[in-house]
Amino acid sequence: MRIVLASKSPRRKEILSSLGVRFDIISADADESSEITDPAALVRELALRKGRATRELLRARGEWDDDTLIIASDTVVAVGGKILGKPRDDADAKRMLTLLSGTAHHVISGVALLMGEREINDFDDTLVHFDVMSPAEIDWYVASGEPRDKAGAYAVQGLASIFIKGLEGCYFNVVGLPVHKLNCLLTDFIGRGIAALTEAE
Repeated sequence: MRIVLASKSPRRKEILSSLGVRFDIISADADESSEITDPAALVRELALRKGRATRELLRARGEWDDDTLIIASDTVVAVGGKILGKPRDDADAKRMLTLLSGTAHHVISGVALLMGEREINDFDDTLVHFDVMSPAEIDWYVASGEPRDKAGAYAVQGLASIFIKGLEGCYFNVVGLPVHKLNCLLTDFIGRGIAALTEAE
């Protein structure tokens, strides 16, 4: 079985690699505009769009068959009824971090699996407790450059870890790929979990 990760995210690549799964990275651009306001529904939809776009790319290359499995994911941060994706610029990153400062907020990741014409998707939700960040600390963190390509403008595994008091749920979900949810979906979808994929040829 060929496994394809439909993501350019170095964090998702690192997580899947650390599990011992062999895979190719093939990612096609997908339309991420949406009127969906529910974060769980949004990430499920966007993960599915990414997976479908990658499937169409593989079809166009003549590489799609029933023995290819696509894994796609999308992550957002939700706080106070607002959905936060990746910041547009440093000013937007400061706005997001000011919203998150001193709050408990949700990090929600959608996961989609595609094989042949079959599809399945779901989401995971982790509650993250942020300490209060002073304006100077926000400026320091934004100047580090770390927030620029991160949902919610922070990386739990990076410098932002000094501001995180704790979390409830899957840590890897906050990084960008909820491995427990992925394992459950794989078991439902192909009858095998991640452990079996480490032996995939």
